[in-house]
Amino acid sequence: MKNGFFRGHGLGNDYLVVDPHEMTFKLTPKHIKAICDRNWGVGSDGILALVPSKKADFGLRIFNPDGSEAEKSGNGLRIFARYLHATGRTKKKRFTVETKGGLVRIELHVDRHGDAAAATVEMGIATFKPNALPCSLEVPELIQQPIKAAGRTLTFTGVSVGNPHCVVFKPAGESWSREELLTLGPVLENHGLFPKRTNVQLAVPTGPREIFILIWERGAGETQASGSSSCAAASAAVRLGLVRSPVTVKMPGGVLNIDVAVDFSLTMKGPVAEVARGTLSPSFVRVLR
Repeated sequence: MKNGFFRGHGLGNDYLVVDPHEMTFKLTPKHIKAICDRNWGVGSDGILALVPSKKADFGLRIFNPDGSEAEKSGNGLRIFARYLHATGRTKKKRFTVETKGGLVRIELHVDRHGDAAAATVEMGIATFKPNALPCSLEVPELIQQPIKAAGRTLTFTGVSVGNPHCVVFKPAGESWSREELLTLGPVLENHGLFPKRTNVQLAVPTGPREIFILIWERGAGETQASGSSSCAAASAAVRLGLVRSPVTVKMPGGVLNIDVAVDFSLTMKGPVAEVARGTLSPSFVRVLR
């Protein structure tokens, strides 16, 4: 189907999935921004593109709504996995996907209707080393480092799970407001310490194996949920001794379960939903061209 798309979401974090070989135009940053625009386009938190891979069963490129490219997305991977299953591109329940942030293994959980309603994703190993994000601080690891943002002095833990994250905790019993996220998120995303920008999580422990996070995604802004953000925040919380694994990560969009192993390898499990399939209209495509 020419110029077709598959729309899905993971806890409210929505993506469009496309096969570039079925598109009559190239996925340039300008075109991606136009398609993802929620008023003038289809509307989406990003685009997932099926690409060939020599290392895995499938290849995936992940684009943010501002046209930039992301290395990895936990929700995106679950949506991509459901797309592969729902469109008959695979009948397997276990397969591998290559991303710019590394190769991941996925297991689908099929419900009684035959839909891949949830997925478990091996997300790789978290690291706190500055060069992995990257971060310009010259320290062995980015554990509880000071940072100034929006007139405040905060303490952050930097984590890479294949893509960069800046996790800022408040003590148990306190909370973050949405206003704080909207103020601090863009400043931290574009902070001079992070030459390639960063994702941001404002987190607080809410139990011995539970945290709550608000999310500001690099290139997307405020999102209701994020798989890679959940992995990053969970691994930071375990590293700081705030919680024990497995970690239940609660977000405005819902809950993901993250297992953090002793070597900080990460396994994420969560739901995924299909919303729609459709095609871009010829007139919209003409405007893109």
